[in-house]
Amino acid sequence: MNRIVAILLLLLTVSSCKNETAKTTDTTSGATKKYDSLIYPEETHFKSMRQVTFGGDNAEAYWSFDDKQLVFQSNNTNWNVSCDQMFLMDANQTFTDSIAPPMVSTGKGRTTCSYFMPDNKHIIYASTHLGDDACPDTPLRKNGKYIWPIYDTYDIFVADLEGNIVSQLTNEVGYDAEPTVSPKGDKIVFTSTRSGDLELYTMNLDGSDVKQITDELGYDGGAFFSPDGTKIIFRSSRPKTEQEIKDYKDLLAEGLVEPTDMELYICNADGSDLRQLTDLGNANWSPFFHPSGEKVLFSSNFESERGFPFNLYLIDIDGKNLTRVTHSTTFDAFPVFSNDGKYLAFSSNRNNGGGRDTNLFIAEWQD
Repeated sequence: MNRIVAILLLLLTVSSCKNETAKTTDTTSGATKKYDSLIYPEETHFKSMRQVTFGGDNAEAYWSFDDKQLVFQSNNTNWNVSCDQMFLMDANQTFTDSIAPPMVSTGKGRTTCSYFMPDNKHIIYASTHLGDDACPDTPLRKNGKYIWPIYDTYDIFVADLEGNIVSQLTNEVGYDAEPTVSPKGDKIVFTSTRSGDLELYTMNLDGSDVKQITDELGYDGGAFFSPDGTKIIFRSSRPKTEQEIKDYKDLLAEGLVEPTDMELYICNADGSDLRQLTDLGNANWSPFFHPSGEKVLFSSNFESERGFPFNLYLIDIDGKNLTRVTHSTTFDAFPVFSNDGKYLAFSSNRNNGGGRDTNLFIAEWQD
């Protein structure tokens, strides 16, 4: 599912207040780079920063296990796609609106949530292409509320870095998507509706030994393992009142969820010791473990009165010491640390000229 689109609707009336910055030329690709001037003065965790893409919606950039490459999704129409497809890049590359990285998905259907396999030669991702070659419709509102589609044609595939699908890991009826791989290189966690609700499951790298690890009503998704593979962090809607439960079930029956009220939860990799990590209100999502394994970086609009901006925050895994990391006036999300902990890839509306593009950025991290 394209998690960006619904959130971007919240930002339509917002303009970037960032001034134009100095440019340098990448002599390898001819593309344009922008560095430290992209950092707001309060963003002390960023030692340097460069912008990777310059058009379309680009998100969920995940590092290879050796930190040499990243795979990400984009709907940049100038790259000859009609909806989200997967693209591959070297860690030091930058792309203009007209210079596209290689596509590593089929170009059919809609894709989401790619991730590298431990061999650095394959990726996993979810795709709807077995249901239809065309991009599925993307409803954005229902009864005035923001919604995300949960396509029942999503399945999870393994592909090589030339875009050839080598195996299909799921074939259940319903939504199977949002896969990520443990840093230990032994397990995949993903979201599925095979139980009738949106729950988390784990499986081996070949799709075997599927185990359900959450079983409470609500959308459990966007899960990631801790650096040592012992814990999982994820977002959840968890409706409580009779009306909330009815609304959730009614939307789910139509293949939809409402993403405006989510908190973060943490558990052991087998689902035990489940507990709620945040209780901030609004939408708290796209969590990723800090390299220490003792903190979580995530995106939230809990300080926002009108639904925006979204900024990045750090919180200890015991729920203490919440601190703000970014100071955008629009949208920062999808933070992902490199495996060596030196860099952070994330998506942002900063430096887009006041438009709607969401681009990739890579920042040099300092604690």
